[in-house]
Amino acid sequence: MSIRNLDSLFDPASIAVFGASARPFSVGATVWRNLRCGGFKGRLLAVNPKHQELDGQAVFARAADLPLVPELALICTPPASVAGLISELGALGTRAAIVLSAGLSPEQNAAMLAAAKPHLLRILGPNCIGLLAPHIGLNASFAHTDALAGELAFVSQSGALLTAMLDWARSRAIGFSHIVSLGEHADVDFGDMLDFLASDFRTRAILLYIESVESPRKFMSAARAAARNKPVIVVKAGRSRQGQRAAASHTGALAGSDLVYEAAIARAGMLRVNTLQQLFLAAETLSRFQSNRSEELTILTNGGGAGVMAADAASHAGVKLADLSEQMLKRLDEVLPANWSRGNPVDIIGDAPVERYVQAMRLLADDPRTGAVLLIHAPTAIVPSAEIATALAAQAASGPPRLLSCWLGEGAVEEARRIFQHAGIAGFASPEEAVRAFSMLQIYRRNQAQLMQAPPAEQMSAQQPADVDAARALVAQALAQGRALLTEPEAKALLSAYRIPVVATRAVGPNPAQAASAADQLGYPVALKIVSAEITHKSDVGGVTLDLDNAADVRGAAQAMLARLAQTQPGARIDGFSVQKMERRNQAHELIVGASIDSVFGPVILFGQGGTAAEVVADRAVALPPLNTVLARSLVQRTRVARLLGGYRHTPAADQESLHRLLITVAQMLADIPELAELDINPLLLDAQGLIALDARVRLSAAKPGGISNFAIRPYPAHLIETVTWQGRRLTLRPIKPEDEGQHLDFLAHLDPEDVRLRVFYSRRSIERSELARLTQIDYERETAIVAVVSGGDGVEQTLGVVRATADPDNHDAEFGLIVRSDQKGHGLGELLLRKLMRTLRERSTQRLLATVLAENKAMLKLGLKLGFIVGPPSREGVRELQCPLQDPSTGEILRATVATA
Repeated sequence: MSIRNLDSLFDPASIAVFGASARPFSVGATVWRNLRCGGFKGRLLAVNPKHQELDGQAVFARAADLPLVPELALICTPPASVAGLISELGALGTRAAIVLSAGLSPEQNAAMLAAAKPHLLRILGPNCIGLLAPHIGLNASFAHTDALAGELAFVSQSGALLTAMLDWARSRAIGFSHIVSLGEHADVDFGDMLDFLASDFRTRAILLYIESVESPRKFMSAARAAARNKPVIVVKAGRSRQGQRAAASHTGALAGSDLVYEAAIARAGMLRVNTLQQLFLAAETLSRFQSNRSEELTILTNGGGAGVMAADAASHAGVKLADLSEQMLKRLDEVLPANWSRGNPVDIIGDAPVERYVQAMRLLADDPRTGAVLLIHAPTAIVPSAEIATALAAQAASGPPRLLSCWLGEGAVEEARRIFQHAGIAGFASPEEAVRAFSMLQIYRRNQAQLMQAPPAEQMSAQQPADVDAARALVAQALAQGRALLTEPEAKALLSAYRIPVVATRAVGPNPAQAASAADQLGYPVALKIVSAEITHKSDVGGVTLDLDNAADVRGAAQAMLARLAQTQPGARIDGFSVQKMERRNQAHELIVGASIDSVFGPVILFGQGGTAAEVVADRAVALPPLNTVLARSLVQRTRVARLLGGYRHTPAADQESLHRLLITVAQMLADIPELAELDINPLLLDAQGLIALDARVRLSAAKPGGISNFAIRPYPAHLIETVTWQGRRLTLRPIKPEDEGQHLDFLAHLDPEDVRLRVFYSRRSIERSELARLTQIDYERETAIVAVVSGGDGVEQTLGVVRATADPDNHDAEFGLIVRSDQKGHGLGELLLRKLMRTLRERSTQRLLATVLAENKAMLKLGLKLGFIVGPPSREGVRELQCPLQDPSTGEILRATVATA
């Protein structure tokens, strides 16, 4: 739904408990006790027709008897009563409810949501444990223990896991900003929680326990927005699958749901971990060490064994230990004993005094080539660990984060741990845990890079455009004939329509003589394959023969194939043969590229090592469309076969650019052809000369499971591109693209400081790379940025102006900003852009457009009045509010929301 009224859920002024009770061990009694003992400062009300008093407090029989309208209701009553209570509370003005009741039937669930909808009343649950907001003393749950206040938010689909987390965290003095049990998440779900917590000032990192996602596009949009603001770490249950569904392609069998979840989590810039312990491990690392960009690690220790354990862990995790330069070794020789390790790990020997730690750490910290430094200390009787910690903490505070720590032991190092923790230095219980944490940080940075990279401009214009009409006609013909599977020649024709190179192929009837004639036309050697809509994997049943050198061999192979299939597949209808030219590419790699429909995230793309053993080798990765060059490259790099594609020994590097283009093309096919349910290109040969598809399988579905509408990530809205005439020039108005980063930087360089001040209320001399990427890599689900571009005589585009708007998660209000290049002002370009934005947002059903404008920005105020905006009076801060309804108010309520300026 949205974040509407979630403030009433998490920061209510008053709470009523329906079903409050004194009966021991009941939900109503536990919830009432937790509320009263949690320290909540607001008004607490008990509702139960069976009681008149509870803990010395009056109990009310029904909602209508309450002396005030509760902002939040906790419902612990039987399932049949829930919908009626929600309706009554909504009418009174209550805006949020936690339904702890379990056992609601689907019909009761639907009735509950229908009762809440007219009043915009938000529901957490049903069948949930509740929520805790320790900073305000709110324990609206029947958990067995309270939570400490802190900066981590934990949202879980599992109530049992939530209580286990509470117990585990409290024993380790870990605090939370919010703990939320979603239960059956009939209303408030992960997307809502991510949107709410992303802007919550008390939350430093968001931890999620996910079992399932029901609204993938909403989830992905919220996750990508939240992950830009703070670390989001996910435990996803259900990694293994006991069996694969029957599928018509390798891709359908390989693209299991866990692989897709992995891809979705990475695409959103989040980090996936496997256990609760790793969840906290990642939160500790990302919150205290996230700004460190080191790719290598140096281990500093007073114990050789601990250093070896850390080195082994690094090797297992793929973490590279830094090579110490000769200069560094000489400098360390000057401050360390003669018997030090003279390598990485740096073993400074067990008798090390404080000064030896400080000197060694200073040398390592002064050389950026040493990367991050992991201190592993075992307590000794020579010097108290706390003295070492005090000295090193002061040293670490003088520079950027470089230090990770592992204080081995318990009581003897307890004070040292506390000193480091107070200094903000990430600490871990064991060498293996510390190395694992550093490895997580590397994975997290790679995931974040997918949000921050600027893909180069696609060089697709030189490639002949796809014949989409021909592809759609081919698909329509097969479906009209009642066929879900395309024949191999049809599948290759589909690829050819998208300009994907395919091996020369002829289709003939089930006649050996016709097969030989087709082979003569193609030239030898050839491959012969059976064509049957009832046989999916031809090689498994002897339906493929390779390297046939003459017509007699082809006839003999065809006759033998027909006889063999008559024995092994007596019920299968044989439609004919496929004869194809054999490709001789001795140094080519056999790959697989495919597409299928995931039950949660919709269309997905697969890449990996191909051939008949694709499932056995299991070297594959999946990605969510849409793709660009950077994302296609990332997909390839997540496989083992990628290391071979770069070349080795006498094998030259493969043409990976053609592979990236193919992956982007497959993503486009999924957008263009919603009937495309499964696609296999296997084997796909790739070498230095390019690629060619040897075989292809395609399964269709009249239900149209593909297409843009089913993408989990809204693709580039190309339909918004339009060309207009402006000042005698052809001007293109289009949504901004990630590829515009360099062009947008040039645009910003053409802005006068005063124009920038009027737009963002202060002058800027530079822009951070991360912010520039944020301006060009937008989420088209909730953001709009329209640029006005012209092409120069050299064909290079220039940006002349941009208007952008960010909608709230409800899509009720969008706040906009507009700026035109300083040398192009006064010619109506701003009006052109703003009108385009207004048309676009109307089509997306946005209710209202807002802006905050400096009172001295007369030009913007004048334009607003011209286009029908209501201009508010000047405020004390010297700004004026602009607002314009985009929809007919009679068709729906127009709400005001606070939205950050894009």
